[in-house]
Amino acid sequence: MGISVENVSKEFGSFTALDRVSVEIKTGSLVALLGPSGSGKSTLLRMIAGLDTPSSGQIFLSGQDTTHRSIQERNIGFVFQHYALFKHLTVRQNIAFALEIRKVPAEKVRPRVQELLQLIQLEGLGDRYPSQLSGGQRQRVALARSLATQPSVLLLDEPFGALDAKVRKDLRVWLRRLHHEVQVTTVFVTHDQEEAMEVADEIVVMNQGRIEQVGTPAELYDQPATPFVMSFIGPVNILPPPTARLFPGQNAGASQALFLRPHDVVISPTREDGMAPASVSRVVHMGREVQTELTLSDGASFTAVLPRDRFDQLQLQRNQQVFVKPKQARAFPQQHAAPIEATV
Repeated sequence: MGISVENVSKEFGSFTALDRVSVEIKTGSLVALLGPSGSGKSTLLRMIAGLDTPSSGQIFLSGQDTTHRSIQERNIGFVFQHYALFKHLTVRQNIAFALEIRKVPAEKVRPRVQELLQLIQLEGLGDRYPSQLSGGQRQRVALARSLATQPSVLLLDEPFGALDAKVRKDLRVWLRRLHHEVQVTTVFVTHDQEEAMEVADEIVVMNQGRIEQVGTPAELYDQPATPFVMSFIGPVNILPPPTARLFPGQNAGASQALFLRPHDVVISPTREDGMAPASVSRVVHMGREVQTELTLSDGASFTAVLPRDRFDQLQLQRNQQVFVKPKQARAFPQQHAAPIEATV
């Protein structure tokens, strides 16, 4: 089932949570809604689900206008961050619940529940209660319950947000595999850039109730459309216009800031074309990579990240004089770049 959101806005009193949002989600795709807190991503998910109604605009599922249809009429599975499992029911009973309230015959419920237990790799735990499971296992049960009725769309709101980092990473791999097997159109909300890039086929980047850019992880990282996208997807240094002019080969205009990723900084002990002098102010060893803080002649500081073998060649030391230039960078107008903080 494809999803089409057309010019959707949502106001809560004087606050605009969504501002004329339009996006197309293809049938069978796995899409992330990514953005900081307050960007409108969960509100958009709730609009698609039918949990909230848009103030204006329309939502179509498989070409049908469902803007004012109830969640029961949309054939959607929804998974919340905090599982929402019934504590007094076993795993098997939790998964069967949605089928039973729809009065599906018992002879059809049992094989469907068993099929889902195999799908989520919990075949031997069907008679346990939620309190007897780990957080990752409980979230898998919540996903199985949402899939029990064979929904056309699966919506997940920060599905791994309540779990620790190791479990989250394991579940990302599992979700990709699950989606490959069930092929249901899936949309999940996250504020975790790594999670979105690792799991999703496409990412919708949201900020202040609007969509900044839609694209594959590679497109967003390599071809960011706005300074917000470049700052939010991966670490970045932001060099203001006076500093940007130290690198004439980058063609930054007089009022443009230069956005430079730490991995795209070239460091050399000798001067080459397009390079500016800098001094090493700090070296941080991070295993396979080394993070180096550099200070330019105008006092501006930025960060470079080098592979360990390149660092071993350079043997950088604090206060060492070197020469630097961007391997690739993006220029954006200073007025748009100013509010954005570098994440390095």
